[in-house]
Amino acid sequence: MAQAQAQAQVLIVGAGPSGLVLALWLKALGVNVRIVDAASGPGTTSRALAVQARTLELYRQLDLAASVLEGGYALGAFNIWAEGEHRARIELGAIGAGLTPYPFMYIFPQDRHERLLEARLFEAGVRVERNCTLLGFDDPGDEVLARLGHADGREEGCAARYIIGCDGAKSSVRNIIAAGFPGGTYRQVFYVADIEGESPALNGELHLDLDESDILAVFATAPRGRARLVGTVRDAGHQCGAEHPENLAFGDVSKRAIDNLMISISKVNWFSTYRVHHRVADRFRRGRAFLVGDACHIHSPAGGQGMNTGIGDAINLAWKLAAVLRDGAPDSLLDSYEAERRPFAQRLVDTTDRVFSFITADGPVAEVVRTGVVPRIMPLMARVPAARQYFFRTISQTVVHYRHAPLNEGSAGKVHGGDRLPWVAIDGSDNFEPLSRPGWQAHVYGAVRQDAANWCAAHRVHLRQYPWREEFRAAGLARDAFYLLRPDTYVALAAGTPDPLRFDGYLHANGLAL
Repeated sequence: MAQAQAQAQVLIVGAGPSGLVLALWLKALGVNVRIVDAASGPGTTSRALAVQARTLELYRQLDLAASVLEGGYALGAFNIWAEGEHRARIELGAIGAGLTPYPFMYIFPQDRHERLLEARLFEAGVRVERNCTLLGFDDPGDEVLARLGHADGREEGCAARYIIGCDGAKSSVRNIIAAGFPGGTYRQVFYVADIEGESPALNGELHLDLDESDILAVFATAPRGRARLVGTVRDAGHQCGAEHPENLAFGDVSKRAIDNLMISISKVNWFSTYRVHHRVADRFRRGRAFLVGDACHIHSPAGGQGMNTGIGDAINLAWKLAAVLRDGAPDSLLDSYEAERRPFAQRLVDTTDRVFSFITADGPVAEVVRTGVVPRIMPLMARVPAARQYFFRTISQTVVHYRHAPLNEGSAGKVHGGDRLPWVAIDGSDNFEPLSRPGWQAHVYGAVRQDAANWCAAHRVHLRQYPWREEFRAAGLARDAFYLLRPDTYVALAAGTPDPLRFDGYLHANGLAL
């Protein structure tokens, strides 16, 4: 093995959104990080488009949310087409109003997203090391000894306390730790194209065409005239061979759905094809190696969940790594990463698999349901407030919780340990106002007991006290209760009756030293 010439507390392999966010969060928490990537530069094409509300809430903790909003586009409506006819227009607007400071469906393509994250990381003093490949690593128990290969043939050693695989579906880190990746691959071939042109469907809204043989989604990337097309290639096997979809060109894809939406294309900026997989790794950790994002779960693009889930993984793991490396928490705290994120990934894969299978099903019954029943039912459901709220909570990932994981405890009002804290608007601000840097905090809605205030001061936990108002009760919060929030703003401990002895017990049980 090459002589170790560099050291880092955390070595991140892969500089997609998950790896970049992990590096940013760790840097903000005072952890020495190194990030490498085999590619020569950030991606210039991407399939991921949506940035969900929960991601924006977490980005607010690093002053990233405003930049995403400035560079992206909110979808105002969802349109359904079937067999060349416009069947329904469903207003989206502020569909999540009252639930989050980001109550809309937001488009910010992954290529722009990566450039923003990498620029912010560079400003923070961390440079992505490009054309740098992980050749292998050893984990003798007290550190990781990695071998890195550079484009000029040079081999370098790097010692790190932990190594994180953010290196995608073909993850080298996953292969080295011999984690299984069970699941499968859908038979359909998909294409994605960034286009410019004219059409009623290039009006800045989301359009979905449900044809008997083709499916096409049009995602606006500008108010007018530019979009990403994501569609099925139904007859790839007759054209270039279904086994080699990478050989397809834009002219090879079926034009039926494009013609149905009356899209006149003046320019194709880029085009690629891909197959959709559905897999979840059987472990997210082995020793000092962890998997994040596509390295440990991949699924259909239904609902725009993939990139956001990887970012959620990164933030969940980041504060725990910082607690171990900076604050002396036991290594066992890191086991909670898999305990919290893997069940969510499995549920997500199962859910998107059902949706995807329904949308792409063949056969006369499936075609009647897809082209006849769905366009009639969806607009009716969209008029029901409870249905709209359920849809938004699910898509936005604001419904994600860790109630059944061991790190979270108690309940007060309708809020349990492991829940996302309910959002409440307060006189032009809200209770999600970020700290100067991510960290532990406590919230009390109503009166604060002095012993609870003293405990927060002694443990350097930022205490936020909000005078009681009925909006808090409506959101599910309990009056005078004590909510201890983790650095990722999920509720660690909910106590209806504040008791410093219970707070100490929680810290002791989880090996936390605040």
